[in-house]
Amino acid sequence: MLALGTALAGFGYCVAGLSTGFAMLLGALVIGGIGAAAQHPIASALVARAFAGPRSLKALGTYNFSGDLGKMTVPATLSLMLLAMPWRPTLAILGSLGLALAIVIFWFTPRYPHVAAADVVRASSGEPPRSFAFATLLAIGILDSAVRMGFLLFLPFVLKAKGASLQDVGLAMTLVFAGGAAGKLACAFIGARIGAIGTVWLTEGATAAGIVALLPLPLPAALALLPLIGIALNGTSSVLYGSVPDLVAADRRTRALSIFYTGTIGSGAIAPVLFGRIGDALGISPTLILVAAAAIGTLPLAALLRPILARSYGAGTA
Repeated sequence: MLALGTALAGFGYCVAGLSTGFAMLLGALVIGGIGAAAQHPIASALVARAFAGPRSLKALGTYNFSGDLGKMTVPATLSLMLLAMPWRPTLAILGSLGLALAIVIFWFTPRYPHVAAADVVRASSGEPPRSFAFATLLAIGILDSAVRMGFLLFLPFVLKAKGASLQDVGLAMTLVFAGGAAGKLACAFIGARIGAIGTVWLTEGATAAGIVALLPLPLPAALALLPLIGIALNGTSSVLYGSVPDLVAADRRTRALSIFYTGTIGSGAIAPVLFGRIGDALGISPTLILVAAAAIGTLPLAALLRPILARSYGAGTA
């Protein structure tokens, strides 16, 4: 499935390079998006199967971070390619690379036909009801994704009100994304150290405080604050994804991760529409206060999960 999804993504970009109209281009991007979306839950399940306990959290955080590296390096590489050739052959090269990588993935990705012994012990041990715990974790992920997209939606407008130029806005987004990539890696290791719930409280609290603090600051101070907001804004996702394997049986992880990714990505798609309507009615600053309040809303949900996650590996790692 991982190889098939990568091949489908590559095929979509090849079709995009051959498109003869806007409708065909949109269809090709839908095909590529479907193929690319298969990668997240399946690859995360493979990582969770290969590592156990706090090591799983660190490994999933590293995997999450590596995706951000790709998001930064591949577009930059394609931008350089566009200086030398039209966009159609550029997309064809990208698609062909995806097809080649699909073959590599199929032949070289390790197979795990049997559930690891540690997983069997954990899945068969006396556990509290996991359906409630997973639903609670999903609710935290949905709120976290909504906060992230809501903040990114209004950030350019906040900066423009402070006198930012178009170049300043571009720099600001780069600072947020760079901080976010670092946060995904750092917070996974912090989570393995102080626990997933403690990390959620730390990152969501810092996100809310950073959003509120950003509003009255002058432009230079706001730009200096943005990498720290980015760390907190994206860092939560690593510990949330990394906690999914602790809350479901080993043979249901891929399905659970697919539900989790669908919920969080869907929230990220809907949140800008909802916050945009609220922003039209209330204004940008009051709406950002509501975005910060949504981040605080994850904290009581996280508190509900503390005793359940504490039983997975002990209170020191929950």
